[in-house]
Amino acid sequence: MDDPKGEELATVIAEIRERVRARNTNGTSGAVPLPDLMPLLHARDSAEAKVASIGTVNPRSGGIKNAIIQSLKRSVARALDWHVREQVEFNRSVMECVQATIESLNECKRGLSLLSGRLIHETAALRSEAEELKDIRAHWVEWRAGWEQKLATTEIQFLRSVAELQAAFHHRVTVQAQAQHSEFERSMVRQNEEMQQRFWDELTRARVEYERMIHSELRLLRQRATLAQAAGQVVQSAPQEFSNVDWLKFADRFRGSEEDIRARQRMYVERFREYAPVLDLGCGRGEMIQIFRDAGIAARGIDSGDDSIAVCLAKGLDAEKADLFAYLNDLPDASLGGVICCQVVEHLPPARLPEMIRLVHAKLRVGGLVALETPNPECLAIFATHFYIDPTHRHPIPPALTLFYLEEAGFGLIKIERLSPAIESMPALAELPEAFRNEFFGSLDYAAFGTKLG
Repeated sequence: MDDPKGEELATVIAEIRERVRARNTNGTSGAVPLPDLMPLLHARDSAEAKVASIGTVNPRSGGIKNAIIQSLKRSVARALDWHVREQVEFNRSVMECVQATIESLNECKRGLSLLSGRLIHETAALRSEAEELKDIRAHWVEWRAGWEQKLATTEIQFLRSVAELQAAFHHRVTVQAQAQHSEFERSMVRQNEEMQQRFWDELTRARVEYERMIHSELRLLRQRATLAQAAGQVVQSAPQEFSNVDWLKFADRFRGSEEDIRARQRMYVERFREYAPVLDLGCGRGEMIQIFRDAGIAARGIDSGDDSIAVCLAKGLDAEKADLFAYLNDLPDASLGGVICCQVVEHLPPARLPEMIRLVHAKLRVGGLVALETPNPECLAIFATHFYIDPTHRHPIPPALTLFYLEEAGFGLIKIERLSPAIESMPALAELPEAFRNEFFGSLDYAAFGTKLG
């Protein structure tokens, strides 16, 4: 005979069991092992089945006998119902406690599962961070090695730079010291040269003053002398009315200083180098004789001025006072290699110039050289500023006339060379047309060169 209540209770227990199983899975959650509640559930189900079977009669096979027995059993069960009621309630309470315990254990499992998931997540995060830290540590080792290498390289470069800077500093100090030493030496040499120059300048100035004193004394003695000199056919270099003029001072002011005259006359050195001995007619202060002596060319001079001869002798030059024509007359023929006469022929009377040129021709050896320098009348500027400054000038001599006299005397290979361009001393001439300037304002002086042919 079926028990409807038992079946209903069994159905309810099965449904509860399915829900619990659906809500709670056995096994492990992640890496954390969870307790298995299935044995406890089976024991609960078994206990519930026992509780559900209280008051029921065991089924038996059909028959009158069995039916009677079953009826008796049911009557006895109903009669004992008051006796077992509390036991049944106790059993049900115990089952409810077991069920509550199972629910609590399930909640614990869920909590453990959530905690395990969180622990796994955090563990994964920690593991990721640990991997990152491990990677950082590995990179740190590499970076530290590289950093130490770079530090060593930088330190080496720094020390090398310091050494280079120190070497450069020492080199610069040495160079500056050498430069300062060189500059000091140059300064000492310069000061020494300046002191020497000042000394020689003072010596020259004192010498000039001394010579001027000598010349003044000589001039006073000459003025006081009352000697009679035979003139013969000698033409004096200056008229009697100019005898009191200081011609050395005149030459220094209007002709130029000795240094300037030597610079202008140095051109004759190369021309007369192979024509020694050379005679300088009208040597003046001896500039020509001095430059010939400095060049190693034998030369001597004559002049009619006492002051000029005194200056030459004071310099140690070979010079003597003599009349030009008388001196040439006394020389042996063909005894000279060269004759030079600068700024003299314009002082002679016109009739005596050809005579002087013939005498020079006679005294030169074959192949000898003569040079006559005089103001150039082709240059009109000399009449305004140069020629008439000297009151002893007689008349200018054109180059063509000098060339003619040389040819008449027997000279050949005659050459006229114009000297001292007028534009150098008179810059205003640059405003004139070039062709006109060259024709009428060319050179202030000229030199005529001739060679004795036979």
